[in-house]
Amino acid sequence: MADLDLLPEAEARREGAYRLEDQVGFLLRRANQRHTAIFAEGMPHGLTPTQFAALVKLGDEQGCSQNRLGRLTAMDVATIKGVVDRLRDRGLVVAVADPEDRRRTLLHLSDKGVRVLAEAKRAGAEITERTLDPLSPRERGQLLRLLERIAG
Repeated sequence: MADLDLLPEAEARREGAYRLEDQVGFLLRRANQRHTAIFAEGMPHGLTPTQFAALVKLGDEQGCSQNRLGRLTAMDVATIKGVVDRLRDRGLVVAVADPEDRRRTLLHLSDKGVRVLAEAKRAGAEITERTLDPLSPRERGQLLRLLERIAG
């Protein structure tokens, strides 16, 4: 791997110059724009990234409150409510009373939701592959580990 001190952006930073193209936020936004375009092209049923995330987590759980689903998917209360409402309207998610506490509602995938999720997961794996395509296997692992650290 090249010595980072020899890269032009490192030299510019050392001299106190500020280049937008070298900033983490700018690079993350550009990478996200690329991923978002790949996602939109490859995800079936018109699922958005937030809808897909909610379906995946509901598939992992055996009944989940909306509040917990928001925490599992890193969405705030208003966002997860809108996502769940749209998934319910599409018949992908159903709400049932919690058998242990009738005051609480649990979300489950509907039969249609299970079918859509299976297809969407296959597409999601391909989307990840396409997004990471410019990287070697070693670089992919490094990137994912670094993003996990940044995300906290």
